Amino acid sequence: MEVTFYGAAREVTGSMHLLTAEKGCVLLDCGLFQGRRKETAHKNRTLPFDPRIVNSLVLSHAHIDHSGRIPVLVKEGFAGRIVCSRATAAASEYLLADSAHIQESDADYLNYKMVRSTLAEISKSPGAKRISNRRLKEIKKLLKKGPHGLNKKTINELISRHHLEAVEPLYTLEDVEQAIPHFDGYPYRYPTEVGNGITCTLYDAGHIMGSAIVIVTVKENGNCFRIGFTGDIGRFNKPIIRDPSLIFKEEDRRLDLLIMESTYGDREHEPVGALGPRLKQVLTDAFARGGAVLIPCFAFGRTQELIYLLHTLYKEGAVPEVPIYVDSPLAANLTRVFGEHPEVYDQETHASFLQEGRNPFSFEGIRFVSSVEESMAVNRRPGPHIVLAASGMCEGGRILHHFRHKIHDEKTTILIVGYMAEHTLGRRILEKGLDYAASGRVGDPPMVRFLNKEYPLRAHVAAIDGFSAHGDRNEMTHFVKDSNLDIQRIALVHGEEDQAVAFSEHLRGLGYPVTVPRRGEVLRVG
Repeated sequence: MEVTFYGAAREVTGSMHLLTAEKGCVLLDCGLFQGRRKETAHKNRTLPFDPRIVNSLVLSHAHIDHSGRIPVLVKEGFAGRIVCSRATAAASEYLLADSAHIQESDADYLNYKMVRSTLAEISKSPGAKRISNRRLKEIKKLLKKGPHGLNKKTINELISRHHLEAVEPLYTLEDVEQAIPHFDGYPYRYPTEVGNGITCTLYDAGHIMGSAIVIVTVKENGNCFRIGFTGDIGRFNKPIIRDPSLIFKEEDRRLDLLIMESTYGDREHEPVGALGPRLKQVLTDAFARGGAVLIPCFAFGRTQELIYLLHTLYKEGAVPEVPIYVDSPLAANLTRVFGEHPEVYDQETHASFLQEGRNPFSFEGIRFVSSVEESMAVNRRPGPHIVLAASGMCEGGRILHHFRHKIHDEKTTILIVGYMAEHTLGRRILEKGLDYAASGRVGDPPMVRFLNKEYPLRAHVAAIDGFSAHGDRNEMTHFVKDSNLDIQRIALVHGEEDQAVAFSEHLRGLGYPVTVPRRGEVLRVG
């Protein structure tokens, strides 16, 4: 049998690997590539195989870089089951719908800009370099509906009239609705058939709620092959969910190949025990300046972990109880999913909250913001407060509007609590902000561009990398060495090239045969 690596190969996003056996094909993940629009658009729209050959998709977890192309897969002919944990099935419905909304909104905005530019060019006087401000306002009024909406009917009519090529969303909410019935949730450690002679079993990955390490067993021609896929391996001893599995059933132990993530293959995180004190210190410093703390975070996983830790700090009286705004309807829905799946909680969460009759994700002082009007009111709020908002890498979403109002204010703190991929706004803010701090904040602040405008980054930038939901080099090594798996070979994925190559050298030093596949590379198993 063969494994072809179609995504997250020497990069972090777009997780997708195809297992091809004599009697069928199984896809591991179907994730969205993220980063520069022009570079990712083609990769996201073009599947490198016919989806009709795939018997089943096994989904490690619901994050969009692992699940985000599922609607494309279904739209292009996939008719099988999407096997995942029950919590992943529940969360994916919200995450994919949100992704579709983003795809549609982005397409609408790009079409608006294209039509606006076309009308502006047509409206120029002969020899003029630009049109008048009055005419430009007229064009914008024609194409908009109210202060925040677009007149999509007029925009589409003008696209047709001027023979323009409209930007189409990668997929729509209707496409997501077609995909959701394919999801089939299973408990951990429960084997299920995913193809002719092919079974899989899910184990706790400890990354986010519902995340799974996948063990696939293939029987063909009297032989038995077994492939493990870590998805994203979480950290050990973090709050809320259980640690990554180290004990696997006897029949799942011997792996011919382990496909393993390597996001932090050459880095060490801050200790888990330091998260609460580090968060306390950042908040204390920010509140002393009288400013807001803006935290871009993924709606699923990181938001709930921060809510949990803030609840703990408030319960202990460790920091002033300033208002906390979770400015994400998606995060509100996913927090409810967390509340509906206490079976995945660790013992600490049961002891600290559930046994006391407390909901870890609901307490006085926290507000879930839903409407645009409420979000705008938070934008204008002065004084100390905390905002948790998507997107995690600052590539879109409501966090950008909070930045727009407060990034130029030196009282503001932007707290980075997760991985920021190359070429994202989050990475630029992190690097420029820390460089400015290292210079003593002397001279003009660095500039960052978003929402079509340059802004001075006067806000303080802090980072707590221990919040990462990915294990670091030591924790991933702990999984490889101290689990009861008998690993014959390792393929490292889901890591930028420098991290994956460094981790491969580390593992080879421990005696493991390791490869770092490139996108499109095929490995023969057996």
